[in-house]
Parts: sequence; C-alpha cells; structure tokens
Amino acid sequence: MMVRIAGLILLVASVLVVPLTHAQTMPQTGPQPGGPQDTTIKDPRSRAKLHTELGTLYFQDRNVPVAMEELTIAIYIDPTYAPAYGMRALVHNYLREPQHAEDNFREALRYAPDDPEIANNYGWFLCQNGKYKEGLAQLERALRSRLYQTPERAYVNAGQCAMAMGDIKQAEEYLDRALRFSAGNPLALFYRVELFYRTGRLEAAKSEMTELMRKIDPTSEVLWLALRIERKLGDRESESRYATQLRRRFPASNEYQELLKGNFE
Repeated sequence: MMVRIAGLILLVASVLVVPLTHAQTMPQTGPQPGGPQDTTIKDPRSRAKLHTELGTLYFQDRNVPVAMEELTIAIYIDPTYAPAYGMRALVHNYLREPQHAEDNFREALRYAPDDPEIANNYGWFLCQNGKYKEGLAQLERALRSRLYQTPERAYVNAGQCAMAMGDIKQAEEYLDRALRFSAGNPLALFYRVELFYRTGRLEAAKSEMTELMRKIDPTSEVLWLALRIERKLGDRESESRYATQLRRRFPASNEYQELLKGNFE
C-alpha cells in the first residue's frame, strides 16, 4: 500500500476515522439542531456524536467554517461530549489559534481524562508549540492506556517531540517502539532516517530511506532528506537524481527553494 507523507499535522494527529469520500457528497451548509439529521435521534449524546462526525468529515475536506459550525452544534447539544472539544481543538490549531486550541483540549480532557486519543493529540499540539516536557507527559499518558488501539501514533509523536527537545536517545527509543507496534510505519521510518542523518549514521540513514521509498510516494520532505544524505555520503549521481525529482515534481516547495539557495542544513 502506498502512503504519502504530507500534511504531517493530519497524519500524526489522530482524528476520527471517517471515509473522506463521504465528505465530498455533503451539502455546503451544515445542519442545524433539530434538522433532518436529528429527527430520528433523540438522545443528546448520539446527536452530538453525529455532528462531531460531520464536523470531522468537513474538516478532512478542508471546509473549515462548516466543520467549526458542526462541532459547535455538537457542543451546544451535549456540553460534556469530549470528542467534539478534541476535534474543535484541532480545527483551532489548523487556524493558528493556539490558545483556543489549548482551551478546547483541556475541556476535552476534563470530560474524558482517560481518553488516549485526546491525550495523544494534546501532547502532539504541545510539542508543536515548543512545550516539549508537557507534551511528552500527555503522550505518556496516552501510552499508559490499555484501551489505546494505535499506540504507534503516540510513539511517533513522542519520538518527534524528544528529537526537537534534543534528547536523541529517548527519541530513538520511542521510534523503535513505534516500529515494533507497526512494522514499516512510514512516519516512524521517516523520523528515524532524520535522526540517523542528524547523528551522522549516514549508511543506516540511506538503508532506511531505501526501505521508506519502497512504501511511499515520496514527498518534497522525503526527497530533500534523501538528497542531503547522498550529498554527505559523496554520491553525486544519486544526489543529482533526487534534485531532479524535486525540481520536476515540487518546484514550488520550500525544500526546492532551499536547494536553489544551497541551504543543505
């Protein structure tokens, strides 16, 4: 199966899993409380769940205003429904409104303190905003849950967070655990390649990059990292090949602009 590493925010932060194709057939205005979607559903929790799922679909389809409307409806219907707060936090983060995002994450955990998905997303958010210790604490909170069905997500997030904090040993341990839970996980492989590159383990970085390339349709981030590995190894032919791919496929990317400037680090 081909996996594309792009839009790391949505890949790393786990959201409610609903088929995206459904969102493409949704109407352009969100339903209101008591509207057609609500007529056969009586209890507030089920109605809030429905609107949260709709909000998730709209968000996945980048229809942010309607997504926010649906999530606000969900919270209006059931002010204690934690998943609605958790998803609204992700939307606020997408809109670069960190304080609103954090407020919603806190509300989500207030009503569902043992929900590992919310703790994972909150931990990821904190790490993205430079609060590494607090973020790792939330990620560890998620990992302690026996109900967590996808711990590799939190391990990948924790690995990225520890690496940003400069704790390379801990970062490698987290990424190794992610790969034990999900062998060949593309995000875990990508960050471990980056870790090997940063620590000068270039042959290991190249080997794992080869494995990663077999699993994904490489993005500009992947090609840029592969190019820099080959440059440090002195393989000019491979470096040139990756540079050509970057130019042809992603001429508007930040990575290609860095290549043009000669900024390899």
